[in-house]
Amino acid sequence: MATYDKAMESYKKAVTTVASLAASAMLVRGVVNELVPYEVREFLFSGLGYLRSRMSSQHTVVIEETEGWASNQLYDAARTYLATRINTDMQRLRVSRVDEGKSLMFSMEEGEEMADVHAGAEFRWRLVCRDGGGAGAGNGGHAHAHARGGGGGGSYRFEVRSFEMSFHRRHKDKAIASYLPHILAEAKKIKDQDRTLKIYMNEGESWFAIDLHHPSTFTTLAMDRDMKRSVMDDLERFVRRKEYYKRIGKAWKRGYLLHGPPGTGKSSLIAAMANYLKFDVYDLELTEVNWNSTLRRLLIGMTNRSILVIEDIDCSVDLQQRAEEGQDGGTKSSPPPSEDKVTLSGLLNFVDGLWSTSGEERIIIFTTNYKERLDPALLRPGRMDMHIHMGYCCPESFRILASNYHSITDHDTYPEIEALIKEAMVTPAEVAEVLMRNDDTDIALQGLIRFLKGKKGDAKNSQGENVEHVTKEEEKEMMPTKKDDPVDQNLNDAGKQ
Repeated sequence: MATYDKAMESYKKAVTTVASLAASAMLVRGVVNELVPYEVREFLFSGLGYLRSRMSSQHTVVIEETEGWASNQLYDAARTYLATRINTDMQRLRVSRVDEGKSLMFSMEEGEEMADVHAGAEFRWRLVCRDGGGAGAGNGGHAHAHARGGGGGGSYRFEVRSFEMSFHRRHKDKAIASYLPHILAEAKKIKDQDRTLKIYMNEGESWFAIDLHHPSTFTTLAMDRDMKRSVMDDLERFVRRKEYYKRIGKAWKRGYLLHGPPGTGKSSLIAAMANYLKFDVYDLELTEVNWNSTLRRLLIGMTNRSILVIEDIDCSVDLQQRAEEGQDGGTKSSPPPSEDKVTLSGLLNFVDGLWSTSGEERIIIFTTNYKERLDPALLRPGRMDMHIHMGYCCPESFRILASNYHSITDHDTYPEIEALIKEAMVTPAEVAEVLMRNDDTDIALQGLIRFLKGKKGDAKNSQGENVEHVTKEEEKEMMPTKKDDPVDQNLNDAGKQ
């Protein structure tokens, strides 16, 4: 009982002391407010705050959502980065999804905290939201607006968000020089991987975009392994050589010519390149462009990190010179062409002329089924830097297609099929079509064998017809011709020219 009485007595004394100190503090505060000028009080309080901050071991970096009317890129990067590090066991979380094909995105709720470790240092993050006042108030007013009251005349209040990043003061240099740049770089990678690619088509003088969901990748592409690896290496080397292109004084672009028979995978290769680099695709239909000025406006309107594609360049538009040679070797008299008319030189000026510097980190791809028909000016290095022959299906391409369509890596029929593929000229598209006809692997492969045998027979018959045709042509050439035949004379003149 005596012990209880002593405890109660000590408690009463403690309460009395606290109350006395509180009363004294209030009295001192009242006296200071009455006797000390406001400016002096502010100076004293700021000085105390400075001393307290200097004595504290924790430093804090505040990252506002906006800077004036502009978005703060570091805030966006921090939000993207932290979404991949967040602990879903937190009591309050924000969750969202902006695209049906995307996964859920988690983010911090107001007042919640989380920790992240970088290079052995711990950084604590907290999301802070505060009222930014009415419309036009605070920080330019460019934040999240929330209506107060109903109707069109309701008032708006602005919620200003910021991240507060706290860390021990000994990690200050690491935070500024290493951690924040790391966040920016990681956020860029995350956005590049998650963003939906676009394919643009030209309509008049503008581009029209839709989402690009082409599933082709270098893994599923039926293409020779060595050629595939060389293309991937070339792309990787291109995207990391920004400073190199700047140093040598060249526009940061790369040209590819894809040539080969129809159905050999040229379009699939373009889609695989876009998915690999995460570049948007601009599919330029030259037949819809009538003037060089329109062409320039379209090409300038392209974004960086994009792929310009002109398919079937040999037949998409007549790019011949306007002046024609007459029979006497002179130039035919004809009205001077409009300088705005689409010409070969107008296209080349964008590929590697002055207009080629209107953007950077761009891929330019021409496709053709007949490389020999192209003007040599299109083919030289600096315009089409890498020529990629898309040939007929080979055994390696067949195995990739079989894996894609039937999820197999080997089968008893493979030796026979591969031997037939080496002899029959068949495109990957044709092989894929046969493999898709039946879900039963054995039936599909037997059908492919029959198809390949038929193609092999057709090829032999075609070769025989060609031999017979050549023989007839040779016999025709052996026949004497009239020297004064105007047709023959024109042919001879053309040969001389």
